[in-house]
Amino acid sequence: MSLKAIPFTALETLFLDVGNTLIAMDLEPLRLELSGRGIDAELGALSRAEAAARPILSAALERIVSTEGLNGFAFYLQALLSQLEPAARRLSAAELHALAEELAAALARLGKQRLWSRVLPGVPAALEGFQAAGLRLVVVSNSDGTVESVLKAQGLRDFFDQVFDSHWVGFEKPDPRIFELALEASQSAPAHTLHVGDLYAADVVGARAAGLHALLLDPHGDWDGVDCARLPDLPALLEALRRARGLEIFSRAGRR
Repeated sequence: MSLKAIPFTALETLFLDVGNTLIAMDLEPLRLELSGRGIDAELGALSRAEAAARPILSAALERIVSTEGLNGFAFYLQALLSQLEPAARRLSAAELHALAEELAAALARLGKQRLWSRVLPGVPAALEGFQAAGLRLVVVSNSDGTVESVLKAQGLRDFFDQVFDSHWVGFEKPDPRIFELALEASQSAPAHTLHVGDLYAADVVGARAAGLHALLLDPHGDWDGVDCARLPDLPALLEALRRARGLEIFSRAGRR
């Protein structure tokens, strides 16, 4: 499905996921933990492996039940490691599973605010651009109750009218009820609302079930074949929005 399916000229509200949409995991603690276990990996390789792991996590979402518990985080790390060349991929399945659980416990001790602390390139400028285009911005995120504090710590909270954290709402994407609650509270119409996230099974499936338009972030083309619109990042979405509305195009050279 192409971007033509998104009614850019009629959009009034933008729902945004947080993890890997606004803020990414700081991979340096993971690199250090791996190094201490004899596995050397550059940050660039870890970042690429993380993106490639998202379709694996999405496909297993029903089996995992929740992405927010320790087991879900361990699966996420196991999927990441399975895509990491070459050191971690020489481990057996059992060794990879054990390593992922060990890493998940170690990293969880840092806390969400410390671990998820890397604002993605161009995000603040893109959020400013969305606001300037007249869009209402709302966060709809699966989390453990820490989304507000994470956004505040990274200086992003003031961009958003409202924040919906699955822990406090009681429903986790893809359950359409979290979207329906956000629509009602923000006084947004589904036909004029676009949700943007990084996991097909949570973000696209859930948004569609609530009648919203959906966009999947796919920075490296790992989601080939999915039946939804894709873009690499939020600055690219701002470009598409401005182009559709005949506004000044956002310069990639001006990202921050």
